Amino acid sequence: MPGPGHAIILIMDPGAPLISRISPDAESWMEHFAPRLEAAEAAMVRRALDFALPLYEGKTLPTGEPVAESALGTAGILAQLRLDHESLAAAILHAVPEYLADWPEKLRTTFGGSVLALVEGVARMNQIRLLSGAQQAGGDAAAQAEGLRKMLLAMVQDIRVVIIKLAERAQALRYVVGRDVPGREVIAREARDIFAPLANRLGVWNAKWELEDLSFRVLRPDVYKQVAKMLDERRVDRERYIGEVIAALRTELERAGIRAEVRGRPKHIYSIYKKMQRKQLEFGEIYDARAVRILVDDVKDCYAALGIVHNLWTPIPKEFDDYIAKPKGNDYRSLHTAVVGPEGKAVEVQIRTHEMHQQAELGFAAHWRYKEGARHDPRYDEKIAWLRQILDWKEDVVDAEELAEQFKTALFEDAVYVFTPQGKVIDLPRGSTPIDFAYHVHTDLGHRCRGAKVDGNIVPLGYQLKNAQRVEIIAAKQGGPSRDWLNPSLGYLKSPRGRSKVRQWFKSQEHDAALAQGRAMLEQEIKRHGLGAINFEKVAEKFGFPRLEDFLLALSRGDIKTPQLASGLREEERPPAEEAAPVPRRRAASGTGDGILVLGVDKLLTTLAKCCRPLPPDPIIGFVSHGRGVTIHRQGCPSIERLSAQARERLIAADWGAKAVGVYPVSLQVDANDRQGLLRDVSEVFSREKINVIATNTASRSERARMQFTVEIHDGGQLARLLALLKEVPSVIAARRA
Repeated sequence: MPGPGHAIILIMDPGAPLISRISPDAESWMEHFAPRLEAAEAAMVRRALDFALPLYEGKTLPTGEPVAESALGTAGILAQLRLDHESLAAAILHAVPEYLADWPEKLRTTFGGSVLALVEGVARMNQIRLLSGAQQAGGDAAAQAEGLRKMLLAMVQDIRVVIIKLAERAQALRYVVGRDVPGREVIAREARDIFAPLANRLGVWNAKWELEDLSFRVLRPDVYKQVAKMLDERRVDRERYIGEVIAALRTELERAGIRAEVRGRPKHIYSIYKKMQRKQLEFGEIYDARAVRILVDDVKDCYAALGIVHNLWTPIPKEFDDYIAKPKGNDYRSLHTAVVGPEGKAVEVQIRTHEMHQQAELGFAAHWRYKEGARHDPRYDEKIAWLRQILDWKEDVVDAEELAEQFKTALFEDAVYVFTPQGKVIDLPRGSTPIDFAYHVHTDLGHRCRGAKVDGNIVPLGYQLKNAQRVEIIAAKQGGPSRDWLNPSLGYLKSPRGRSKVRQWFKSQEHDAALAQGRAMLEQEIKRHGLGAINFEKVAEKFGFPRLEDFLLALSRGDIKTPQLASGLREEERPPAEEAAPVPRRRAASGTGDGILVLGVDKLLTTLAKCCRPLPPDPIIGFVSHGRGVTIHRQGCPSIERLSAQARERLIAADWGAKAVGVYPVSLQVDANDRQGLLRDVSEVFSREKINVIATNTASRSERARMQFTVEIHDGGQLARLLALLKEVPSVIAARRA
């Protein structure tokens, strides 16, 4: 009787459907598979047959397989796996929900709650498969398959449901493998990607082998035949050969006084193909197509057994690995050797202690994870190890109720698995809400989450999601999270990821507000002291801040006092020669001087008009004012257009000098769709272009923002570049000179 760590081995011929060897009726099935059952157990199975077979009569599956044949074949596989009578009854009844409206009540009355729960579990697994839809293509396919496998385990309260489903899928493959029926590739792909890895993890080895080999035969028939031809022997012949090797080893080990357990590991076709692909080997380089494993009590017996193996048969050069003296990176320990065995055929031999075997199968170095290339997840590995031990102990548990309780597990209840609208599986902590789901999909979706639909019905944002539900988020175009989401007593967020994203959003908002406050304080201080153009970056450096942003934040926090700021600003004020206005200008007859040229007037005070804020190379005109010299406007300025005929007599021709110098205040207007960080992104453009902002005004209404800036510009080329860059900022609709 196998103990913990022993594999469940079932010898099958994958080429022919099991049920074809017996008549599909109750008597034949009971005769083949029920002799080991107690009378009361056999009576329940017989009741299941009598209940289901009349219901299945004349009905077929989409593949064309009779429903009765499918049910009896599934139950036959479970009988050979020596599962309990409740599992056999549930396997026979698993298709009843498709053909009986009030099946829950009738099954409960006739067979009891345990059998009903198993049938319900299989039905739920079928629903999950339908909800998940087609496998996603590309790099996400592996993650989707892994998520679906975890969901299937999480959905069942009784692990026997998974074993029933594995047997049902194996029976489906047996039927389609030799027939050209619709959907056979879908069945094979699902078996290979979803159910074979589940069988591997649970230690149901023969189900794994059969699912992989038959799906490989359906999906890659040419390659399957090629590998099978290279093997040139049927599985039964390989198993006969392995049996002879085991017998010879047992004899020699007993003669040497070594207590050992010797097991065969005949390789199946898909496993050989995968190894050839993974290691880029030719078939002749595969030495473990036939393999045995020796389990001993301690390490010294490992090396003693190795000596016996090498004395019996000739070792193959360079095929010895000592993973006991030098374990693998995942702590895997074992001796591996390959020898030329009986009949001149290569045989791989693995030698390890029982403790090493437990570690390899159930611990950190789990063989299933190595084979699948899966990431190490200690909690998930612990759950799989527990389920495998439960399966191995099943024959030691006599009482059926005790067995059912052993199979039921809450190990997967710390997570919930749900679907996106596209059928992708998302795993979340148990108790997660639609907001957690939204943040898992995308941070911005979480910020804009305003409602949710679960299985098509609108639910509150605090609703706790359940396994296999389909979740759709209702999102606003703009906006951010609520501070209530961070209140644990309100139950809006369960996942650490979601809470972290909300905190980051509010921290960013506070940062932007502090930055704007610091800039406003700086501009106010400049205005209060009547200072000219100031280089903000140089002021920041003077106060020991390499970045202007850090300087503005320090201002908002009060780290820099007002007298300190005023002193630093006065030192950084630009010399009068660079000031924009007012400045005395001189006419140069040759037109080559600096500044503004006013026709026929020398040394006349000129002032740039604030209404239109001209800058080179705008066409300009002068207006002679009383006591203030000449005010320079842009040609076409509305103020000039509105002048009376008498006032127009005071207009005077003007032009920019050949080399106009200095900076000129210009008003800009930016219209945009309001969003988080918009002002920061616009300000970064000014900072990157080293353009000083001397005034700003922003307003938001109906999700639209209008921002007005007064900036200092050297000439029209710099202005054109600035406007072009502002238009490239995300959400900006228009940027123009005001």
